[in-house]
Amino acid sequence: MAELIAESSAEALATWLLSNVPGLPPILQTVHLLSIAAIMASAVFINLRVLQWAIPAQKLGEMLGRLQAWTWCGLLGAFSSGIWFVLATPGRYFSNPVFQIKFALLLFAVIITVALYRLLLREPDLPSAARPHQWFGKGLALLSLLLWIGVVLAGRWIAYVEYLFWPGEA
Repeated sequence: MAELIAESSAEALATWLLSNVPGLPPILQTVHLLSIAAIMASAVFINLRVLQWAIPAQKLGEMLGRLQAWTWCGLLGAFSSGIWFVLATPGRYFSNPVFQIKFALLLFAVIITVALYRLLLREPDLPSAARPHQWFGKGLALLSLLLWIGVVLAGRWIAYVEYLFWPGEA
């Protein structure tokens, strides 16, 4: 512990916690996976409803009111649980091209999701309305859906980067 206080860096703290707190790594991984499940469930349901591919009897305004908190709380949970692994071994993550892809997709997914949710809060009848910008909302929903799927796929591939690239590329 004395070395931790002397060094007092985020990397040292994260490494010490992950190494010395019994059960912390699997607890953080579980929180991370549950948070991803919350994000995906809420975002997918809302996107599918906007696209009119599922849940036609559910009013979009009510669905958005119930589910968007799950998206944002899930994002906060995923960040707060995942950051410890990144802080403990930043070189492993920041030099990983799949991690970089994941965060590029994540950034765009969050931006598109914010735009879509704000649009739907203003116009909850958008998907069924016969307006020209109805297609804009549906385009945002489709893009959001694809981006979130990409984030999850890239997240899973981070650990397997050596299988995705020839030796020396990653």
